[in-house]
Amino acid sequence: MEQKKELTKAEEQVMQIMWKLNKKVAVKELLDEMDEPIPAYNTVSTIVRILETKGFVDHEPFGKGYLYFPIIAKSDYTKSTFKTMVSGYFNGSFKEMVSFMVREEKISLSDVEELLNELKETKTK
Repeated sequence: MEQKKELTKAEEQVMQIMWKLNKKVAVKELLDEMDEPIPAYNTVSTIVRILETKGFVDHEPFGKGYLYFPIIAKSDYTKSTFKTMVSGYFNGSFKEMVSFMVREEKISLSDVEELLNELKETKTK
């Protein structure tokens, strides 16, 4: 699925929690998973409603409130975000991205070689 809307840092934090919990959750459960400083209940509730408007989350009634759940898979969001990053920062070139990571010492040459070997093994299977 091609992602059309980007998430703010706060929205992404809520989505990461939802993906991790992997179940329908109330706003209170999201708050219980957040690190300090924990935002106000109304803040998280607003973020969840924005996520719903953006098409990332849906809800179902539960008692006097709602349970929320992701309708976008984490893997789909990851692919879309990664493609956007590579396109925006590395002219769409994964080679430029890897080169940048080596220059910035975020990945070693031996790691790159190991990845290449793994890819070669995968292709021969």
